[in-house]
Amino acid sequence: VQLVESGGGSVQPGGSIRLSCLASGIIFSIKAMAWYRQAPGNQRELVATITDTGRTHYADSVKGRFTISRDNARNTVYLQMNSLEPEDTADYYCHADIRIYREFPDSYEFWGQGTQVTVSS
Repeated sequence: VQLVESGGGSVQPGGSIRLSCLASGIIFSIKAMAWYRQAPGNQRELVATITDTGRTHYADSVKGRFTISRDNARNTVYLQMNSLEPEDTADYYCHADIRIYREFPDSYEFWGQGTQVTVSS
C-alpha cells in the first residue's frame, strides 16, 4: 500500500491550496483518513480526520478555513485549505487506516511522504 500526496506549493496569505492523497495497492477497505502537518522545529500535529462514513474532525486552528473530504471510489482524501496564514506553513502528511484483506479484520496505519505548503508574502 502506498499513499501519495500532491498539490502542495507556495501561496500568499489569504490564498488557497487543495491537497490530494491517493491510496493504492492491495486495499480491501479504508477506515479513517487524516491529514497531519509538521512545521520546522515542531512536532507533527493533527489537522483533520474523516471516517469512512464521512464524519469529520478539525483542529481548532483550522476550523472554518480547511475542509477535509474523501472519494471512497477513488481511495482519495482531499484537504481544501482557504484563508491560508503564514502559520499554516508546514509539510502536510496523509494518514490512513487500511484493511488490506477481506479475510483478516485488522487494519494498518500508512503514511504518505509529505507535501510542502508555504504561505508567505
